[in-house]
Amino acid sequence: MKFSLFVHMERLDASQNHKSLYEEFVQLCEIADKGGMHAIWTGEHHGMDFTIAPNPFVTIADLARRTENVRLGTGTVIAPFWHPIKLAGEAAMTDIITDGRLDLGIARGAYSFEYERLLPGLDAWGAGQRMRELIPAVKGVWEGDYAHDGEFWKFPATTSAPKPLQAPIPMWVAARDPNSHEFAVANGCNVQVTPLWNGDPEIESLMGRFNAACDKAPDVARPKIMLLLHTYVGSDGDDVAQATKELSVYYNYFFAWFKNEKPIRQGLIQRLTEEEMAANANLSPEVMHKNLPIGTADDVIARLKHYEALGYDEYSFWIDTGMSFERKKASLERFIRDVMPAFAE
Repeated sequence: MKFSLFVHMERLDASQNHKSLYEEFVQLCEIADKGGMHAIWTGEHHGMDFTIAPNPFVTIADLARRTENVRLGTGTVIAPFWHPIKLAGEAAMTDIITDGRLDLGIARGAYSFEYERLLPGLDAWGAGQRMRELIPAVKGVWEGDYAHDGEFWKFPATTSAPKPLQAPIPMWVAARDPNSHEFAVANGCNVQVTPLWNGDPEIESLMGRFNAACDKAPDVARPKIMLLLHTYVGSDGDDVAQATKELSVYYNYFFAWFKNEKPIRQGLIQRLTEEEMAANANLSPEVMHKNLPIGTADDVIARLKHYEALGYDEYSFWIDTGMSFERKKASLERFIRDVMPAFAE
């Protein structure tokens, strides 16, 4: 099982400087590269200081000059916000800049906050339909002289300018329901899954859906599957306990953004009260500790060995947690030093 870092800039309050946040983001990526991680993933979000990532290709182009070995992936671009010709060309240009290190992850998107600003009236179903039309079209544009007459896009014969260095760029689909797994596998795409905080039953179920999709497409080479989870490697019990509390707060804000009911000012959501967070018992620190790989190095190794045995090809360390940079850095360094060697081939 290979290991990667999933990371964005996070601005939690108005005192934080965007430039400093980017410098911290880069430092985490450099640690991942020097520590022997397989890949770095960063996504696309708009107008949300909770997850700052307006164009992953810009960020990846910069990381290409600051790293040497890691693959650099979009985790993920939001399908309905892209035209197939534009996505094909920008991805191809980024692949050239990265010397063929790009992986292209695509999702339908998750936040209605973004839908109502970039494509008013769009819902998750419509976004998913756009993704299913986009992926084959991008592949066609890379092949060249490809014309498209679909529900959402229509254009005459077009060839990506430039063409990607890789032939083709590996594509990944963020999948949850069985239909999404089947679509990804049938279209030769790898699969990214995240069970959020739901724990082993969901992790096992997601692998079951992937295996079932592979069984339905026996003529397609088995793609890879990546598991994305919030992770924290603590120094001792007190450190681990603090991490469970921090992740409980993070998920309370995650769902506040997802529900899209709180006022937003200057890219920041209205602060949640202690009472509001305490009312979400399913997001308590105890649930975080039970369902996420949060613990000492030995605790985390034991959990990850189970995921490896299930068949996951890649494990992505989701470091967006609302923690301080120093705490993120220390956990990542412990993961690289104390956890990854247990999985060396």
